[in-house]
Amino acid sequence: MTKGQMLRQRLKPWMLPIAMVGGILFHGQIAYVGFLTPYLIFAMLLITFCRIDRRDFHLSGMMGWLLLVQLAGSVGLYLALRGLSVDVAQAVFICVLCPTATAAPVVTGMLGGSVTRLVAYSLLSNVTIALVAPALLAWIGPGDVDLAAATVSIACNVGPLILGPLVAAFLLKGVMPKIHHEIASRQAVSFYIWAVSLFIVVGKSVSFIMSEPASKVPEIVVMAIAAGLACAGQFLIGRRIGRRYGDPISGAQGLGQKNTVLAIWLALTYLNPISSVGPAAYIAWQNTINSIQLYLKQRRDLQSAVNKN
Repeated sequence: MTKGQMLRQRLKPWMLPIAMVGGILFHGQIAYVGFLTPYLIFAMLLITFCRIDRRDFHLSGMMGWLLLVQLAGSVGLYLALRGLSVDVAQAVFICVLCPTATAAPVVTGMLGGSVTRLVAYSLLSNVTIALVAPALLAWIGPGDVDLAAATVSIACNVGPLILGPLVAAFLLKGVMPKIHHEIASRQAVSFYIWAVSLFIVVGKSVSFIMSEPASKVPEIVVMAIAAGLACAGQFLIGRRIGRRYGDPISGAQGLGQKNTVLAIWLALTYLNPISSVGPAAYIAWQNTINSIQLYLKQRRDLQSAVNKN
């Protein structure tokens, strides 16, 4: 292993806190680079989709149940909570609706789940959200707007952002296979792109929160707690669904581990911006759960090794 590889290996566990702390500290300067977010999301998804082999894409009953929870759960929770607080309802809605994270297959593999199944569900989740999100965001977005016009407008922005990388990946494989192979073999790059994206969206969220009056603090705290409950609930429900199909890990990660960068961007762009507190808090919650899971997995593996000896 080269010195550069060793350095990257040592830095990788710290990239999440570095990105988040950096976004908090430099939130005042985020406006200069905020326009890069959709391009970074596009690049991140392109790298992920380039490793997908269409022959490995098989739909299953588990995926159908996970997707049903994702769609029906987001709408149901929004309807249940909007009477208490529209902002909190929007925050929870986007935390549940948001598609599976591009990094979820990596964590799934580390935990012993099916990477192929999770990649397939990640693709299904992202494509489905690209198709249905415009109408849902236009429906619950702030203000009195023409629903049809708003849906078309959002679709023109969200659709290409998620479906574009998928089409580009398939075209590259057919027309420029060498370039496709090079991109597919650089999966680690998507992690660092994700870190830069996280730095930007956290900074934008902090900038908005800082401009809010002190009277909003209780609501912000409620959003953070609600995001934690939504996170834990999705991991639990996903695990129970996955257990029925012999893969509780993939079920939990597919439903619980979210593309929070995309969620924050959608909240800031199409909902009341303060609702971005929800997915911002979700980042901490889901990574806490993932850290606990990885720790328990390592402890079980170590205990198993000791027992064998």
